[in-house]
Amino acid sequence: MSAIRVGTAPDSWGVWYPDNPNQVPYTRFLDEVAAAGYQWIELGPYGYLPTNPSQLQDELEARGLRLSAGTVSERLHQPNSWDVVWSQVTDVAALTAALGGKHVVVLPEMWRDLFTGEELEPGELTGEQWSAKTEGADRLGKAMFEEYGVQLQYHPHADSHVDTEENIIRFLENTNPEYVNLCLDTGHVSYCGGDNLAIINRHPERIGYLHLKQVNPDVVAKVHTENLSFSEAVTLGAMTEPPLGVPEFPPLLEAVAKRGVDVFAIVEQDMFPCPPDAPLPIAQRTFKYLSGCSVAGLRFN
Repeated sequence: MSAIRVGTAPDSWGVWYPDNPNQVPYTRFLDEVAAAGYQWIELGPYGYLPTNPSQLQDELEARGLRLSAGTVSERLHQPNSWDVVWSQVTDVAALTAALGGKHVVVLPEMWRDLFTGEELEPGELTGEQWSAKTEGADRLGKAMFEEYGVQLQYHPHADSHVDTEENIIRFLENTNPEYVNLCLDTGHVSYCGGDNLAIINRHPERIGYLHLKQVNPDVVAKVHTENLSFSEAVTLGAMTEPPLGVPEFPPLLEAVAKRGVDVFAIVEQDMFPCPPDAPLPIAQRTFKYLSGCSVAGLRFN
């Protein structure tokens, strides 16, 4: 039977940066992940967790944890961007592979400033830029796999060029499934007005990884009406713990389970900044909720 292995990520502890005074120390994050019941994590921003493979392995083993993936961003639609993107990817991919991880989640850089909402570049790509992004993603996925043995899982993001359901489908239909598949972030899809089930049903073979996230539709409506930045949206509680928001998880997990292949489903609840005592109780409740979902193949180890 195929498995959907559930884990969590630094993002659910309010971690957005390698080092920030508003974030909990990495040791507390790891301790609380284990206390909540999870066994799988992601690296989060490179440098938050130890970058020495031996040290990180010791930290994980001491708590019964394992690594599912690393995370990095891309801007491959921009001219002469390959070297900068690849230099970031190599660090993340090498550390991920050294810890036994098989995936690197790649996010498009945002076209709006995360905090102010200021437009940094046009929100729509030209045809030439779309080709540069999709061809660059294929090249990146091929290089990552050949050099590090990790698979590229592409993560759509709000206020980026791969955000809406339409843009996600366009991206998938112009990339090579041998090298590029989708990290379906259920929250970002819903935040951008998309239908997660429709994406799964249209391209089930491309769902290679999941980020489980729910949004509060009332907050999201306010964000869009007032044209607020993504950071403001998070501060207002746009991302909420299940089962309080949308989309519903069981139907999505059941649709993915029908694929018959193993995937990770990593819980992410965007919170930054957040009180240091807030994440653990949320993580415990979320673990309990997911443990009660009757979905074939859902596993926590």
